[in-house]
Amino acid sequence: MSSLAKKIVVALSVLVIAYVTTGYVLGRSSDDKSFQALKVYGEVLEHIQRDYVDDPNMHQVTSGALHGLLDSLDPESAYMSPLEYKDYKEKSAKNAKGEAGLALTKRFGYIGVIAVLPDSPAQKAGLRISDIIEKIAGFTTGQMAIEQAQVLLSGEPGTVVKLSVIRRGKAEPQEMELTLAKLGAPKLLEDRLEGDIGYLRVQAFAPGMAKQMHDKLAQLDRQGAHKLILDLRDCATGDMQEGISAAQLFLASGTITTLKGQTIAPVVYSADAAKVVWSQPMTVLIGNGTAGPAEILAGAIAGNKRGETVGDRTYGTASMQKLIQLDDGSALILTVANYYTPAGKEIPTEGVAATAEVHPSADDSAVASDQSAAIPSGQIVAADDPVVKKAIEILESSGTMRKAA
Repeated sequence: MSSLAKKIVVALSVLVIAYVTTGYVLGRSSDDKSFQALKVYGEVLEHIQRDYVDDPNMHQVTSGALHGLLDSLDPESAYMSPLEYKDYKEKSAKNAKGEAGLALTKRFGYIGVIAVLPDSPAQKAGLRISDIIEKIAGFTTGQMAIEQAQVLLSGEPGTVVKLSVIRRGKAEPQEMELTLAKLGAPKLLEDRLEGDIGYLRVQAFAPGMAKQMHDKLAQLDRQGAHKLILDLRDCATGDMQEGISAAQLFLASGTITTLKGQTIAPVVYSADAAKVVWSQPMTVLIGNGTAGPAEILAGAIAGNKRGETVGDRTYGTASMQKLIQLDDGSALILTVANYYTPAGKEIPTEGVAATAEVHPSADDSAVASDQSAAIPSGQIVAADDPVVKKAIEILESSGTMRKAA
């Protein structure tokens, strides 16, 4: 960087600090913590300019600082530089039909896997829950927005995408390939278990899923099912409203969830007795791969004491994001509101706890993920599934059965 450029950067930093300081003194900013943070940022920038071993690339320094700033907030928030945002918009505009079938998050600064859609390219490639994707198509995922990763994992059906995956217990990243494919609409899977127990598994809360559930529940009732196991494990994507509408199928009264944020007025979503389809006893299966709309539904069932949640704590992602374009061509993806359980707990912070805990080991979860596609044709539930067994035990114990009010 030239001497003139250095002076300009330092001068701008000083002006920013002076502006904030003036506003603070005049009472325009009463937030002492914000003022102190900006003051420290200015001091750090000056030391980098003056004392760093080499001539610093201030563009990279600034971009790295902004990425880190957003990454420190939550996994869903992110910063995209002007070049990154331009590339993201161009790739998004292509409306590619091939997908990988992954629900993603951020872990340790990289893209991580929350859930893998059954029969998807990702499952066929061997990806598992908790995998860390270090690289996608040769691009490091460090400081990458989840939306950017999803764009890189989409394209024309048949396109091969190379991944570098860090897996628990492995010292070195594993090179993998997946072939993108056009995915069908997520299925609502149905089965009958012991006695009069009906079973439904939701893969994703795509538009129309609540209507599918409505029809299947009515059908199970006509067929003589008097108890229900609702499986939301590995259900991590979809429309939040679908999760809310699904909760209304089971709850005659009470709060389903509340959405609120610093600039978002609280919105309370309530049960509606006129929409109830299933009033018989039920249990809900959840796990670390349960996220988003499924968490809202599980939290509503447990929070209103409508049924037990069985398994492990959900991941915690139920929130609302806003894309904010900046004047220099960059953009922010910012979480502006979170969903809360009926008890007032913040779902992205705490997830939804299981009222009846069953904790498969990490190795058991990996085996289950690898073998889920190997269940015999026509059979949905593995015979030795410990979470299902616990749910059946609860339903068969009359003292824990709960019906809609």
